[in-house]
Amino acid sequence: MLNINKTIENGTATIFPEGRLDTVTAPELEKAMQEILPGLTTLVLDLEKLDYISSAGLRVLLSAQKAMNAQGSMKVCHVNETVMEIFDVTGFSDILTIE
Repeated sequence: MLNINKTIENGTATIFPEGRLDTVTAPELEKAMQEILPGLTTLVLDLEKLDYISSAGLRVLLSAQKAMNAQGSMKVCHVNETVMEIFDVTGFSDILTIE
């Protein structure tokens, strides 16, 4: 299960996914991001409450990163140890801006 909270203010959106980002839930996050990406200059993903991310979830992050490269910036923050290990193993720690 994945809960998605978000705030949007002055061209900056912050998304707070909570739970598991996997094959079942990735389309939910993808849809939520597609709705808000047009017109954004900054996208922040706060992963503090994300328990797990699968390859389907990584694909959603990569897609968002590509979109934001064309119109602004994207950063990921509050990454827990489990998710960071997945980012490191897959090379996403080199692709994403992680704070």
